[in-house]
Amino acid sequence: MDLPLLLKALILGVVEGLTEFLPVSSTGHLILVGDLLDFNDEKGKIFEIVIQTGAMFAIVWEYRAKFAGVIAGLTRDRDAQRFVANIAVAFLPAAILGLAFGSDIKAALFKPVPVAIAFIVGGFIILWAERREHRITIQSVDDMQWSDALKVGFAQAFALIPGMSRSGATIIGGLLFGLSRRAATEFSFFLAVPTLIAAGAYDLYKNRALFDSHDLGMFAVGMAAAFASAFLCVRWLLRYIASHDFTVFAWYRIAFGIGVLVTSYTGSVNWSAS
Repeated sequence: MDLPLLLKALILGVVEGLTEFLPVSSTGHLILVGDLLDFNDEKGKIFEIVIQTGAMFAIVWEYRAKFAGVIAGLTRDRDAQRFVANIAVAFLPAAILGLAFGSDIKAALFKPVPVAIAFIVGGFIILWAERREHRITIQSVDDMQWSDALKVGFAQAFALIPGMSRSGATIIGGLLFGLSRRAATEFSFFLAVPTLIAAGAYDLYKNRALFDSHDLGMFAVGMAAAFASAFLCVRWLLRYIASHDFTVFAWYRIAFGIGVLVTSYTGSVNWSAS
């Protein structure tokens, strides 16, 4: 048993769970932390994507009654059918663009400095969005139509750029398209289920030759840590948005991104090639 490797898996799992559903970019944090842990080779990059599935299971557990109701009513309940159709429609843009350009994006942008720049740009976008007047036309996820879902799906596609944040793109996109803060946040949660399953399964299958049975412990630790930390984070976030906006996350992103750029420029942190 490789204890240092399991410790890296634990740290990355906690980072994934704490950042997946906040508008701060889990992929960006994983790239940066993986770089600091010297776990940024091809196996490390695939591991970072696969353990997102652990965070996804936290959503399934937190909303188990919702998902059970949808599954039970899928053949006869129009609301359940619309919910599934909306998730499917919103999933398509990022899935299509990811298949088309995913490899090129990984080769060019899965590096600390591009991620830091995306952090900063995303932070300013959140500040801009939060200072606009919010005209709410959709109070609940169940009120969404397929056209609303498609708009959020196109917003999610921006998260293919590491550092932009999948949850940030979908939540802020939802706010811009008239969703209430809770509806935008919950739809982002639900959309994570097919998105993270597909991304993790596709990358693991495509790169299966990199792994063997000895890696099962690493994946188990990482996914368990991601599940536990994501579960706590989701519950906290739902309470937080009841009385706060996302401005604090914008300033965090900007400060964090500047910190990475400064340490890269001065050489005080030995980031990998950018």
